[in-house]
Amino acid sequence: MLALMTADEFIETRYELPDAGQWAELVSGIPAFLQPPDLGHGDVVLNLSKALGAHVQETGEGYACFELGLAVSRRPDTVRFPAACYFLTGARFAEADKPYTDKAPALVVELASSNDRRKQMADRVTAYHAFGVPHVWIVDPHDKCVHMCVRGETVRTVSEAETLGGDPPLRGFHLRVGDLFVVPDWWK
Repeated sequence: MLALMTADEFIETRYELPDAGQWAELVSGIPAFLQPPDLGHGDVVLNLSKALGAHVQETGEGYACFELGLAVSRRPDTVRFPAACYFLTGARFAEADKPYTDKAPALVVELASSNDRRKQMADRVTAYHAFGVPHVWIVDPHDKCVHMCVRGETVRTVSEAETLGGDPPLRGFHLRVGDLFVVPDWWK
């Protein structure tokens, strides 16, 4: 019988996994591998990081973390690595240098940028909500939209031509959804 790993054991050995564990997560104590995303995934993360960084500078509220592991369940442990998390409470950047955290952020941003990610999205959102994350945004590069999943509410979809508003949890945050998918100038 295969011994189940804890979150700490997974983090400790992650770099020994294929691709240095970059596309690996821990699911119910067992390492699981995701398909590597395409270049558009990186464009979205870059554009989102710039927008969230500008929001932090403007408001001074909260902070974003990228590729931070979230220990969404224990015994057996599940550690997911969403594209971005946004924390509104606690010391500024307290979670930023950790490989994973047990603290639920106010917002998780996931990218449905590969087939396996798309297939798992409902389970991932359910796990985030059960973990205590009230807001999950699913960026869909294929349909060029963002699905806003608020715990206990109907999913709302914001199209490419519309503006994504972050109220709540990010008061005053606004970003045209289409801007998430723009290829950075330096890349062209």
